[in-house]
Amino acid sequence: MPSLISEILPASPPESLQHFSRRLAFETDCSDVHQSQKLGNVDYVLVDVRSHEAFSVSHVPGSVNIPTRFITEERMSGYPGETLFVVYCAGPHCNGVHRAAVRLAGLGFHVKEMIGGLTDWLDEGLPLQGMSPSARADGISCAC
Repeated sequence: MPSLISEILPASPPESLQHFSRRLAFETDCSDVHQSQKLGNVDYVLVDVRSHEAFSVSHVPGSVNIPTRFITEERMSGYPGETLFVVYCAGPHCNGVHRAAVRLAGLGFHVKEMIGGLTDWLDEGLPLQGMSPSARADGISCAC
């Protein structure tokens, strides 16, 4: 009797290659963002899409705050069309990051999600910046 894992046959290696390669085209993780910052190899704009209030409490160092509702053609007109944006929100429980990615892509920008957002950043033990560098914005809506 097969295990619950092998009960459904795995995809072929070429299908797996295509699937996982596609995922990497859409997402990155906290560790990769942090490592690129440490090495000074930042060829993207890291965007916190939470509210200004949540951002002021704490945020990922090096990020800019553009709440999702402010991602408009007018607001983004200062960025070259080839800009790569990496967006994050409070964490995996919030889909605001996806709304932000839709807006950016709709404006013609390249975009990736930093999976796990602020929650995973903290889970990795990485430092935050802001009024309360070690605190989550508990009780403050991300409003994204």
